[in-house]
Amino acid sequence: MPTLRTNDYQLFMIIIDDKYISDEVIEEQFVCNLGACKGACCVAGDCGAPLDKEEVKKLKKIYPKIKSYLRPDGIAEIEKTGTHTTDDEYGYVTPIVNKGICAYAHIDEYGVVGCAIERAYNDGVVDYKKPISCHLYPIRVTKYESFEALNYDRWDICKPACKNGKSLRVPVYRFLKDALVRKYGEEFYQVLDKIARKQYKAE
Repeated sequence: MPTLRTNDYQLFMIIIDDKYISDEVIEEQFVCNLGACKGACCVAGDCGAPLDKEEVKKLKKIYPKIKSYLRPDGIAEIEKTGTHTTDDEYGYVTPIVNKGICAYAHIDEYGVVGCAIERAYNDGVVDYKKPISCHLYPIRVTKYESFEALNYDRWDICKPACKNGKSLRVPVYRFLKDALVRKYGEEFYQVLDKIARKQYKAE
């Protein structure tokens, strides 16, 4: 069962079991605004979305089912490089096309970039929503030998989401409830939410 261990609040973090959570995950506010950013996070950056070992296996398995959802250039990149590739900093990552857009991205009629895997998931074609690193953003998880660190990541392209979150008064962790439950379970989220409401006065 998750437990809270305090540090006189001088380190500005929450510790639930072996998860070290930055207080910014509670104190900052964030709600994606796709109308403003057009899904830029699927296009910008130096590499694709980070993947864990199980996701590498999953992508290889589901690729035939999601292929029809992908753009032609995405298919070409995947069939050239594989369903995943590697990065010096992040390890396993999704392939990207021409050092830009994710190979698994799609573009809708309004020019908004989204995840083709998620479209297939919403259609009931696969049981995998999308890479957990995408689902958890703007939280970035760094794994160490004995613990995981959950930090709030700042990115200029997400300024509309920050503005939207402040307007709606939605903390980062609450915006990411589904992703946090998917990653760590309902009990973890409920403990985090209790701490946020009691000690950080999150609304």
